[in-house]
Amino acid sequence: MKILIIQQKRIGDVLTSSMLASILKKEYPDAHIDYMCYSYCVDVLKENPSINNIVVLEESVRKNYWPLAKFIYNIRKQKYTVVIDAYSKLETNLITFFSGAKHKISYYKSYSSIFYNHNIKRLESGTQSTYGLAIENRLKLLSPLLTNKLTDFKPRICLSEAELNMAKKMLLDNGVSNEKKVFMIGVSGSEWYKTYPLDKMSKLLDFIVKQTNASLLFNYMPNQKDDALELYNLCTETTRNNIFINVYAPSLRGFLGLLSQCTGLIGNEGGSVNMAKALNTPTFSIFSPSVDKETWQIFEDERNVSIHLKDLKPEIYKEFNEKHIKEHTFKFFDEYPVNLVLDKLEVFLKTI
Repeated sequence: MKILIIQQKRIGDVLTSSMLASILKKEYPDAHIDYMCYSYCVDVLKENPSINNIVVLEESVRKNYWPLAKFIYNIRKQKYTVVIDAYSKLETNLITFFSGAKHKISYYKSYSSIFYNHNIKRLESGTQSTYGLAIENRLKLLSPLLTNKLTDFKPRICLSEAELNMAKKMLLDNGVSNEKKVFMIGVSGSEWYKTYPLDKMSKLLDFIVKQTNASLLFNYMPNQKDDALELYNLCTETTRNNIFINVYAPSLRGFLGLLSQCTGLIGNEGGSVNMAKALNTPTFSIFSPSVDKETWQIFEDERNVSIHLKDLKPEIYKEFNEKHIKEHTFKFFDEYPVNLVLDKLEVFLKTI
């Protein structure tokens, strides 16, 4: 059996859908499983023993007719038995339809259902879910192939021994003590509206250092460096002395290595939180008010804690829609009581 899983989009989505490969490999040990994603997401899939080959669909290909047609032709030549399209946009509709696969699986959409012979209806937002709708809906994509109840489906990131040793060496070379707790701080979200205000975040960092005397590392994209410096300068001198702002991995695999050595990750909900969970690194995350918590509040327990305005003030969501909340993100971030966040953070710090 030859299987292709398609998940374009961001790193968190790609990582979450990688659990499909793990489940299928366990069910069909001899299956050949390929995974299609964007080039900037490849690093979260490397070393995964359930994935035989990573197929990259470049932006330049998906937006041009002839390169896309050639790409589709090459996919067809692979003779996949199963194609699971967890993305379901026009280019992946076409890739799946012309793949020649016996089983063509995706989510039900009235305008794209002709491209697939298995159209799976999503669970709706608001449905109570133990694992989060991002997990539950992906598991539903496997229903045409599996009949057994699934129990082990947490996404995992696999690092080589060399990568782990390199991360340990980088920390030691930069004076980060292995006798103290080390926290990775998610400075900014992937979008402006997913970023907890820096003045409030600085209060969290001051609290962490006061409570634990931990070392702090900063995670941010290169274009977010100014935010990282601003956050650093907003902290007290004591906190700044515990921030190792120059410990920065230029590659995603390097960052994953550092993250694997941390006591926990604290910051904005997003891809880095999903990566931490996949490395079994505890997380404390703050959701943007406009992000759907039912979808991405996944694998929550005492080691993976999050805060969402919907949990604190559900009445706001009866009065305002998602668009309004997103447009006034910082106003609604003000509705998060800092003392309540710190109380919940204190419990987290004592638990891990």
